[in-house]
Amino acid sequence: MKKVSLIVYQDYVEDVIKTLHEAGKVEIVDISKEAPLTLEEAEKAEMDPEAGTCTNYELRFSRLIDILSKTKKSPSGIKAMLHPQLPEVKSVEDRFLDELYSYAEGILNEIEKNILVYEENLKKLDEQKEKIDIDIEQVSFLKDFKLDISDIGVSDYVVIVAGKTPELSPIEKEIESLDSAALYSKQFGSGKKCEWVVVIAAHVSEQVKIEKLCREKITLFDIQHLSGSPKDVIKTLKKEKTKIGDEKKQILSKLSDYASENLHDLLALREEIRLERVRKEISKNFAKTDSTYIIKGWVLETNEDELKSLVTSVSKGYAVYSSETPSVNPDNPPTYFETPKWAAAFKTFLDMFATPKYNEINPTIIMGIFFVLFFGIMLGDAGYGLVILFLSLFGYVKFSKYSEMIKNWSFMGMWLGLTTAVVGFLTNSFFGDFIPRFVYHNPNQPLYSITLGGVHLPIEPLRDPLIILTIALIFGLIHLNLGILLAIYQSYKNRDFKLLITNHFSWVLLQIGGGLLIGNFLLHLLNLGTVEFYFSIVLVVIGLILRLMHAGPLGFFDVTGFVGDWLSYARLLALGLATTGMALAFNIVAELFANMIPIEIIGITIMVILLVILHVINLGLQTLGAGVHSLRLQYVEFFNRFYEGGGHEFKPFSIKRKYTKIKEVK
Repeated sequence: MKKVSLIVYQDYVEDVIKTLHEAGKVEIVDISKEAPLTLEEAEKAEMDPEAGTCTNYELRFSRLIDILSKTKKSPSGIKAMLHPQLPEVKSVEDRFLDELYSYAEGILNEIEKNILVYEENLKKLDEQKEKIDIDIEQVSFLKDFKLDISDIGVSDYVVIVAGKTPELSPIEKEIESLDSAALYSKQFGSGKKCEWVVVIAAHVSEQVKIEKLCREKITLFDIQHLSGSPKDVIKTLKKEKTKIGDEKKQILSKLSDYASENLHDLLALREEIRLERVRKEISKNFAKTDSTYIIKGWVLETNEDELKSLVTSVSKGYAVYSSETPSVNPDNPPTYFETPKWAAAFKTFLDMFATPKYNEINPTIIMGIFFVLFFGIMLGDAGYGLVILFLSLFGYVKFSKYSEMIKNWSFMGMWLGLTTAVVGFLTNSFFGDFIPRFVYHNPNQPLYSITLGGVHLPIEPLRDPLIILTIALIFGLIHLNLGILLAIYQSYKNRDFKLLITNHFSWVLLQIGGGLLIGNFLLHLLNLGTVEFYFSIVLVVIGLILRLMHAGPLGFFDVTGFVGDWLSYARLLALGLATTGMALAFNIVAELFANMIPIEIIGITIMVILLVILHVINLGLQTLGAGVHSLRLQYVEFFNRFYEGGGHEFKPFSIKRKYTKIKEVK
C-alpha cells in the first residue's frame, strides 16, 4: 500500500476525477481528517455546486421509481423465488453533464406530472376507502336497530346518540333517573371483550345530561353525515367501495403501463446521475490553492505505475504525483487482502468480528477451513449433511448468476454439507439410527463395519464418547497452537521480539514441558528418564518466568485460561452427541406412534409425516448451534492467540454499475 498525493491544475481536476473514478485504483481520503497539516498552506475545497443539482434529479427519479416499482407486473411468491429476474442492463453513451440534464428533463417533462397525479389520486381513493371502512364498521353495529341514521343528532325536540360502551348498568341507571329518555342496547362480544351498542333518545331539554353521560361512559359513532336505515347505508357504502376499487384498478393499470415502458430507463438514468453526483461530491475531500487542487489517498503498490501514467496523461502533464510508504501509526493505512473465490463467504465472518489492521495477518482461509471442520463434527449426521449439500448445490446452480452472495454462501454450504456427511458416515449417523431401525430393523446394527489400518469404523459417539472427545481435544490443540504460531510470525514480522518471546513463545515451552510431565505422571503414557524429567521441569519454569515477565502475577491465571480454552473444544463432542441423540429419539417417537395405530397404512403415513417434521426441526436447531459454536471457537479461542483487528478495508473510488454499461466505441 502506498500513500499518494496529487497536485492538479484546476483546469484538469474534473478530468482527473473522472479518470480516477473509472480506473478504480485509489481510495481518496478526506484531507481535513487524514492530513490536516496540508490545510496550513491551502484551504479546504468545497463540494461542486452541481452535486446539489444531481441530488435533486436523483430524488425526483427515485420517487417515480418507487411509485412504478409497486405497480410493475412481475412474478411473486414461490415462482419469483425459483425464477428471479436479472436487472436489464442498458447501453449508454458517455455523455457530458449538460446532455444528461437535458435528457433527464425530457423524460421528466413527459411522464413525471402524470405519474405524480396518479399517485395523488390513489392516495385520495385510499383515504376515501379507509373512511368508508370505518363507516361500515360503525353502522354495522346498528344494523339490528330500526332507525334512520340521519336522525342521530340534535333536532328541535329530540336528541339521539349512538355508540358503544363496556359497561351497560351505569348507563341504565342514569337513563332511568331522567324524566324523558329511552335506552336501546344490544350486546356483542363475550368475556373480557364484551361490549354493548347503545342508542339513547331523549327530549332536547336533557341534552346537557346526555352529552355529559356520553363523554364519561360512551364512545360515540361519527356517522351523522350518513342517511337511511343501517342496512341500506351499508349497501350504499359497499357500492361506493367497489366503485373506488374499480377506479384504483384503472389508475394502477395506467401506472403499470408506465412502468413497463419507462421503469428501466428511469433506473438507468438515475444510475448515471448518481455516478455524476459521486464525482461532484468527492471534491469536498480535497484541499485547494488559487490555481490547484490537492488530492490525497491510498493505492496498491502494484497499481502505482498505472495510476501515475493515467494521471499524467489525462492532465497533460499539469499534475504532480508523489507517493510514500506509510507507517502503521499514525498513517493508519487501509487494509487490502485478496480472498480466493471459494473462501469469499468466510470473509463475511471476519467482517462480523473485525477487519485486520494494515500488515496484520489475514486469517480468512485458516478460519474458514476450521469453521467447516468444526461445523461438520458438531452437526455430524450424514443425512443432514446430504440435505445441506443438495440444497446448496441447487442454490449454486439455480441462483448463482443472480446473486454473488447466494453464490458464495451456496459454495460454502456445499463444503459444510460434504464435511458433515463424511463425519456422519464415520460416526454411524444417518438421520440418527434411521437405516438400522427402519431398513435393517435392528437399531443396534451399524451402517457398515470395516477395519482400516487397525481402526474399526464406524465410531459410535453414543457408545464410545471418549474417542470423539480425544479427537476434539487434539483438533483443539492443533487450532490453538496454529494461532500461537501465527502470533509468533506476526511479532517477528513487526520486529517485536520481546512480545514474541515473553508472550507467544512461552506457550510453546509450557506446552512441551507440561505435556511431558502430564503424560508421565497423570496419563502414564510416557516413561521419562532423569534427564527428560529435569528438561521438562526447566521448560515449565522458563515458560512461567516468561509469562510473569509479560503479564506479571496474572500470568498464572493465563495458564488456567489456556487450559479452559482448550477444554472449550469439548463442545465438538457435546453438540455431536446432541444431534445424534435427538435424531435417534425422534426416530423412536415416530416408530412408537406408528405401532400404536392398528391400521398399518395410517400408522406408516403418520410416521413419515412425523419423521419429516421432527428431522427438519432438528436440522434447523443443530445447524444453528453448530454454526454459532464453530464461530465462537474462531472468535474467542483462536483469534485470542494472535488477532487484534480494528483496521478499515481498502475501498477505492470506483464506479459500481447495475443497470447501465458504456457503449463500446468501434
